[in-house]
Amino acid sequence: MSVAPTKPLPYAPSLETPDPDEEQLFAELAETMLSISARTWEDGGHALRSVHAKSHGLLLGRLDVLDELPAELAQGLFARAESYPAILRLSTTPGDLLPDSVSTPRGLAVKVLGVTGERLPGSEGQATQDFVMANAPVFSAPDARSFLKTLKLLAATTDRAETAKTALSATLRAAERVVEAFGGESATLKTLGGHPATHILGETFYSQAALRHGDHVAKLSVVPVSPGLTALTGAPLTVAGRPDSLREAVVEYFREQDAVWELRVQLRTDADRMPVENAGVRWPEEFSPYRTVARITVPPQTAWSEERSRAGDDRLSFSPWHGLAAHRPLGSIMRARRMAYARSAEFRMERNGCPMREPAAGFRLPG
Repeated sequence: MSVAPTKPLPYAPSLETPDPDEEQLFAELAETMLSISARTWEDGGHALRSVHAKSHGLLLGRLDVLDELPAELAQGLFARAESYPAILRLSTTPGDLLPDSVSTPRGLAVKVLGVTGERLPGSEGQATQDFVMANAPVFSAPDARSFLKTLKLLAATTDRAETAKTALSATLRAAERVVEAFGGESATLKTLGGHPATHILGETFYSQAALRHGDHVAKLSVVPVSPGLTALTGAPLTVAGRPDSLREAVVEYFREQDAVWELRVQLRTDADRMPVENAGVRWPEEFSPYRTVARITVPPQTAWSEERSRAGDDRLSFSPWHGLAAHRPLGSIMRARRMAYARSAEFRMERNGCPMREPAAGFRLPG
């Protein structure tokens, strides 16, 4: 039986408790991420993202904030009913361009255009709000220090033994099916290549870590709600012999169909059960369910092309630090992203010779 939402706890800067040596830790994490980009650039002559390098869809749509939201939800970007252009990027987590038979967790980045209000440090003069999400409710590590250990392992295996990775992924998917058959789930198996081979458009995506929600604190989710999308939740996808099967499936879907997602907010209502610094803890939904604040609608379009990739992958960057002060990223993982994502974007811009600017409301993707 669900519990009615209790009063959301207030935001305060004191909710964050940075470690004394945190900047040094973040610098090491950023350098490790750059080592992934440097390796793929040396091999392919084109600079890629350190994580989420492979896009499967680059989409233009609209984010509509719902009318008459209760006061605790009507915060920041969602303070009033408004429609904004939005860019969506679907991806998978590795920093190298692997075939989709190496089945890894999926990501969704949303960039909302034409946003006004007090800005986060470093994003002054911009008019965008980014939300960076993945298809699991919690992050794979509790904090940046723990994540650095995993990242070093990924960096050591970047762009090596693609055939072995494919075989390992098949083994890990089988192991994950066994775990799930007994009612469990393994984030480790999925991260290493054991994610089920399912359609990416049926996924629910989560911010995983906390962020400010105006006067309060929240986590976010993006949930498929239109019939075409919900029919794809858990739908199997053939990946063997189809290195770009996810991309092909997204392109095929948007050739004739539209899509609608709901953007939902889970407010922080319990200090003990809903930590800010530990991104590996799932906030219990029985104490605070996700509640809808906006809808994202994407019409039929060319969801991916080489030309669109040059515009969307090479000339755009996504970071939770592109945004409003009212949606300040919170916790160790989020603070680490500020330096790491900025350096990754600088590396790609320098190596590829492509300037990056935050887009305005009239932005268009080719195709």
